[in-house]
Amino acid sequence: MARRNKLLTSSEEATRYQREWFAGLRAAVAGGEPLALVNADAPQEIFRAMGIPYVVNQWWASVVAAKQRTGEYLRTLREHGYPDYSEQYSATSLASAFTEVADPPWGGLPRPTIVLGETTGDASRKLFDIWDEQDGIAYYPLESAAADTVPVNWWDLMPEQWESAVGTPRLDLMTAELEGLVRFLETTTGRVFRESRFREVMALVNEQEEWNRRTRDLIARTRPVPLRVDDSISSVMIPQWHRGTVWARDAAKRFHDEVAARVAAGEAACPDERLRLMWIGRGLWYDMDFYRHFEERHGAVFVWSMYLAIAADGYIRYGDDPMRALAARFAAFSDQLYRPPWSTEWYLKEARLHQVDGVVHLVGEDARSGWFITETLERAGIPVFELRADNVDQRTYDLAAVREEIDAWLTTRVAAAPPKPRPAPGVEGRALT
Repeated sequence: MARRNKLLTSSEEATRYQREWFAGLRAAVAGGEPLALVNADAPQEIFRAMGIPYVVNQWWASVVAAKQRTGEYLRTLREHGYPDYSEQYSATSLASAFTEVADPPWGGLPRPTIVLGETTGDASRKLFDIWDEQDGIAYYPLESAAADTVPVNWWDLMPEQWESAVGTPRLDLMTAELEGLVRFLETTTGRVFRESRFREVMALVNEQEEWNRRTRDLIARTRPVPLRVDDSISSVMIPQWHRGTVWARDAAKRFHDEVAARVAAGEAACPDERLRLMWIGRGLWYDMDFYRHFEERHGAVFVWSMYLAIAADGYIRYGDDPMRALAARFAAFSDQLYRPPWSTEWYLKEARLHQVDGVVHLVGEDARSGWFITETLERAGIPVFELRADNVDQRTYDLAAVREEIDAWLTTRVAAAPPKPRPAPGVEGRALT
């Protein structure tokens, strides 16, 4: 599928940086450097502080899917006796542990020596256990704990009051596990953990996410929106994978400044904007043109995705104990996106902040409480279209049928809905609990 030119200079710069970085990483690993494969919701900051190169598992899967190559990787898994229909987003990289496909994207994924992931379910734990069975690869698991009490407005509490938001027992567990991770990495790699360097990394991350918060707020209040969600993903997520570096902090500022300049100049992604849409779920990496398809006929623009929003609300953590602050960043990370009422409260808050008229909700086989999200938004009067597909496995997706169904939904439910009153700044809704 043809891809359109990038709207933002910051996106082009980030993509170029990522390609150069990955080429250098491949060379370093070939020269004997250790390599960690880490999940997106894992504490990468420790690796950054210790100078241990890492690749984010789901980033690699998105590259493979964008190149329309996921099917080859899933076929490799099937040929080695593993399911090709479960956890495709996290399992794509596992195929490279057995054999690399011909002419792989970006030269292929180097073989890791360390794998880090949270045990968010039975399938994910088994997936990482397979990594652990491979020669020369060690797996460090992180537990996935739950909370009895959930704050309604966790996004307001997390920067400073994360102890009360997450809960002391969960933080005690995660802090102990992170301290164990440091010992594991020192033993495995010979690298030394220095708290002074770790504090620098944590401070840079907070600065980076403060810029993302400013950008999110700027986009939310601007009509017509200055950029679509697919315009911003590289500008947001590539720096996210390099959190804790000066480059990433500065990249987030450049992105903000570029968006601010577009707003000041009155530049719009779709000057004929009539409907504002929210995309809930992981990126639809094999069909990125999807996010622009409905503009010409409906004036429908996707103004929101979780990537910039969670960067704005989900990462900032201040405090004198950097290890505990890092634990607070990740102990409830999956809750924020997937578990009600954490997720439902947040998605409704974001929908109202961004003045959205409708939501397209990607619901895969691992739906992770997707019903509660849809029900919360519908009860609040926001129409939801549930797109049932896997975000990297094209076998689950019928392009023509999906677009036809969403065309009809936009006409009959979104455009036909009575106008909603726009909340005053700072006025947010309450979600289904």
